[in-house]
Amino acid sequence: MEALTDKIHTYLLRLPTDKQSTEKLEEFLEDEAVEKEPDWEEKILCRQCHQVITSPTERVEVQGSHQHTFANPGGIIYQIGCFRLVKGCGYVGPATEEWSWFKGYKWRIAVCSSCLTHLGWIFLSSGNESFHGLILNRLVQGGNRA
Repeated sequence: MEALTDKIHTYLLRLPTDKQSTEKLEEFLEDEAVEKEPDWEEKILCRQCHQVITSPTERVEVQGSHQHTFANPGGIIYQIGCFRLVKGCGYVGPATEEWSWFKGYKWRIAVCSSCLTHLGWIFLSSGNESFHGLILNRLVQGGNRA
C-alpha cells in the first residue's frame, strides 16, 4: 500500500519535463500568489489568535480621522481605527442604522474568522461604500508571516 501511495504522490507532484512548461508553471504560481493576498509588508493580526486581519496600508480616514472613540448604548467605550480592506473577518447579524456612529452608514458586527473574537464593525453606506471600524486594542501588528 505504501508503494502505491508513493507512486500517487510522485504523479501528483510531477513537474513538466520541458523548460517552457516549467516556466509557464512558475509564472502561474507567481500570478496566483499575487491574486490571493496583497503584498503587505506588515500585517495587523487578531490579538487573540494571530489570524491576519488587515494591513497598515489599508488605514483610511473617515470623517477626518483614522482613529475614533465612541461609546455604545451600554456605556462601553471603544477606540477604533478605520480600514478599507479586511480579509480576516466574518460578519454577524443584519445591517442596521440603529446607534450608528457614522451618519449615513449601517453597521454589522465583525468577528475574527478564525477565533470569533469581536473585532469591530463593517460600515455600509447606501451608495455601496464601506469601511471597517476595528477595535484597536484587539489587534496587534506583526511582520510577514509565511
